Amino acid sequence: MNNEKPHDHPDHKHDHGHNHDHDHSHAGGHVHVAHDKLKRGIFLGFLILAVEVIGGIWANSLALLTDAAHMLTDVMSLIVAYFAMRAATAPPSKIMTYGRHRITILAALFNALTLIGIVFYVGAEGYKRLLNPQPVEGPILFIAAAIGVAVNLYIGLGLRDQSDNVNIRSAMLHVLGDAVASAGVIVAGIIMYFTGWYIVDPILSFFIALLVAVSAWRVLKETYIVLMEGTPAGIDFDKVVETIRSIPGVKEVHDLHIWSLTSNRNAMSGHIVVDGGMTVRKTQEIIRKLEKIVAEQFRIGHVTIQVEDDEHPHDDMFAIDRDWKH
Repeated sequence: MNNEKPHDHPDHKHDHGHNHDHDHSHAGGHVHVAHDKLKRGIFLGFLILAVEVIGGIWANSLALLTDAAHMLTDVMSLIVAYFAMRAATAPPSKIMTYGRHRITILAALFNALTLIGIVFYVGAEGYKRLLNPQPVEGPILFIAAAIGVAVNLYIGLGLRDQSDNVNIRSAMLHVLGDAVASAGVIVAGIIMYFTGWYIVDPILSFFIALLVAVSAWRVLKETYIVLMEGTPAGIDFDKVVETIRSIPGVKEVHDLHIWSLTSNRNAMSGHIVVDGGMTVRKTQEIIRKLEKIVAEQFRIGHVTIQVEDDEHPHDDMFAIDRDWKH
């Protein structure tokens, strides 16, 4: 009588490149702290946004209003980071089989398009002020910008202990960058107060608008790649192919696709060719090794592999359209 349990495979640990031995209660507390800090940062960000908008209108300063637009990018990055963490905790469903991670990409896309509109407005208004400089209330400008520097530093430095999360780290860098821009506004306010060189205001607004434009372009580029299911930035496709081919037992790889659901959530699917006489257990060992390697070397956390033998018809690397009707 065979007493072996049909599913008792001690070598099959189902780790799939992930470590499940961490303390869930500690991780839950870590996420809760991050949520609280992000919510506090969003509230304070909106507060500074309001201060700079009111101060910019009151002081008649385009530079301060442009810095408020820059602050808007910071607030949006905090919101995206917050919803990214919330989306990560929402379980997949029959309708949303990958969960709701993409909501952050849609929010980022909306943010980028809004910023582009702001940049064009600042450019047009700045050109008018270059031709006809407008008086600016230096003391009001100084006070509003100083509040911006203080609160941005408070938000940014408060997120340092959560910076292992890529979304939070990005938001932290945004906020600290805005603190630098606000410091520039303070310097401009001092110069205009003592010299009356009001042309400094539109010149500084152009500089800050350039920072906003660069941020918007980076966000647009990232969202385009994600929404088009492109290979994530930082992953060398050819290197992944080479790594898979180097695994003992793998003869060839094709129909390989690498994409991301959102920032730092990478996935991969592909077909590998193995010897036709290989046992199922042996192919599973190869798949587990493949999952472990791509997780460690390329941060690809979700892998789907189809195993084929030499008799299976093989196509080029990118043959996804071969069986689709047009």
